[in-house]
Amino acid sequence: MPHTQVIEQLKASLQTAYRQAIDADARLDELKKAGHVKFDTIFSASEGFTTKSNRFTPYVHELAAEMEGFIQEPESMAKGLESYIPKLGLLLQTMQAFQSNSK
Repeated sequence: MPHTQVIEQLKASLQTAYRQAIDADARLDELKKAGHVKFDTIFSASEGFTTKSNRFTPYVHELAAEMEGFIQEPESMAKGLESYIPKLGLLLQTMQAFQSNSK
């Protein structure tokens, strides 16, 4: 698959993640107002993210910045995807589980 197709697929996945993150963060805000949010970060450093947040959107922003790096330096894409894809998958899976469990 040429780099442009990979980038387009990653952009589509990231857009999906962003929309889900907005909804999930709104739900987290509701839960926080009700006194149920008692954690500092969603993901630990061992999961590959450098961001530390109790909301999903900052993690999406981190992945968007990484993708921008792929666009700027396509030769780094192959190595970068090794860590990017698992993080994107983890983010999407975690948001899906959160949305399913918080209804």
